[in-house]
Amino acid sequence: MSKRLFTEKEIKILSKNLYVKSVSEKGITYTDEFKRIFITENEQGKFPRQIFGDHG
Repeated sequence: MSKRLFTEKEIKILSKNLYVKSVSEKGITYTDEFKRIFITENEQGKFPRQIFGDHG
């Protein structure tokens, strides 16, 4: 777990993402849709960094 906190600017940017359910200075909660996409693409061999990059 990272001890890095999100700034107000980062929180505003992340909040606009279609796949972000909620965001606070301590963490991000993703939508169920994104979780399904993530699992599917990860099982197909994509790396997590690539999946997150592809979906904003």
